[in-house]
Amino acid sequence: MDFKRIFIPALIISIALIGCGEQETETAATGDSTSGSDEHAEVIQNAVFTDLDGNDVSLDEFTGKLVLIDFWESWCGPCLQVFPAMEDLRGEYPDEFEMLAVTVGLTESPEDAKAFAEEHGYDFTWLYDEYGVFNELGGQGIPFKVYVDPDGNLKEIEMGSRGSEGDYNSTKAKIQEYF
Repeated sequence: MDFKRIFIPALIISIALIGCGEQETETAATGDSTSGSDEHAEVIQNAVFTDLDGNDVSLDEFTGKLVLIDFWESWCGPCLQVFPAMEDLRGEYPDEFEMLAVTVGLTESPEDAKAFAEEHGYDFTWLYDEYGVFNELGGQGIPFKVYVDPDGNLKEIEMGSRGSEGDYNSTKAKIQEYF
């Protein structure tokens, strides 16, 4: 039996399950547009992702909306649990709220994320973290959410999930704060 063939996948799965467990949200940065570390604010100001066709997408394309950058992967149950709630908010606030569903790339490729997006049809902007924004923000597990205010400034970073209803209510309150 090849030790590496069994041990390494088991280790990856264990780490993923620990990072992806539903947990109480830990807020890393809260408050207005000046909240958060200067380093995190700079990462957000310069954040670039790739769409699932390989084109660069920067956050300034979403100025004027509250943006939720939701780092996820398809095997993360708590990540997927809140997608219908965020879809509801996109429907309620199409001109005020944008959901960027950013695949971290821990175990999935852009092609895997594209297949998921096509299968599920949520009205999100589907992106891939080609340039390591998740790591630059200190992400250690998913769900990992970053809220960006309508002026493009870091508003809040959250680790974990409140569940579908909790994330819906929390995000709706943030939207209503601005609009």
